[in-house]
Formats: sequence, C-alpha cells, structure tokens
Amino acid sequence: MKLAPVGAEAAETLAALHAQAFDPSWPAAQMASLAQGAGTIALLAEDESGPVGMILCRALFEAAEILTLAVAPAARRRGIGAALVRAAAGLAAQGGADNLFLEVAQDNPAAQALYRSLGFAEAGRRAGYYARAERRIDALVMRLDLNTRKA
Repeated sequence: MKLAPVGAEAAETLAALHAQAFDPSWPAAQMASLAQGAGTIALLAEDESGPVGMILCRALFEAAEILTLAVAPAARRRGIGAALVRAAAGLAAQGGADNLFLEVAQDNPAAQALYRSLGFAEAGRRAGYYARAERRIDALVMRLDLNTRKA
C-alpha cells in the first residue's frame, strides 16, 4: 500500500471513496474545496487494485481535526485506516498541532475501536449530530494528544 498527499485534482477519487463509506456522501466539488483549504492534509491510499482509502484533516495552529476518513469496504481490516490516521497525525504534529480531534457516530463501534487503538480518548459528545433515516445519533468527540515536546 502507498500513501500519497493529494489536492483538488483528486476530488473525484476522494468523493468516490467517500461514497463507499458514507450516506449521504460528499460530492467532488466539496472534496475539491476542502482539499485546497488552508491547513488541509489530504492523503490517498492505493494498493495494486487502485485507490482504497482517503483522509482529509485540517491542521490550524495548535489543533487539528479529522474531517473524514474512508476505506473501501473490500479493503477494510487491513490497517489502511490506521495508516491514514497515523500519517495525518504525524503531518499535523509536524505543522505544530498539539491535539487531533474527530467526531465518530455513537453507533459505529468499529470506528471507535480503531480510534481507541490509536490512542484517542473520548473528550465530549455532540447530541443528535448525525442524521439517520429514523433518528439522530450522537457523535463522540475524540482527542489524540500529539504533543511530544517537553516543557
């Protein structure tokens, strides 16, 4: 597997991967806008079959946030999501971020387990953050300490 930084030129690919993981998904125009935004880290994972995962992260000043992470269903449970998060976290830390935040749906235990295995801890909750067909689902706000500098 290869991880590579991408920009707005990869918007269609990013949107296609996102659509495999989320409903509703983000359109290519939104991906392009996010990918060229200030402080954005956009990474694409590819294997011999082509694109298999993506992450968008925004790092501004001391804080960074994972905007979205998607892995193609056929490529899950191979460490791709973890590799994308680690790479984005490393780039955010290099840019000066001390913390990396994300929101994850309360009804997504697989994603929660992934983030906890990478050192994220629950930092809060956003009530009714995600819309589902029948109801709204809370988001867990999770935080990873990136600060390895000594005081």
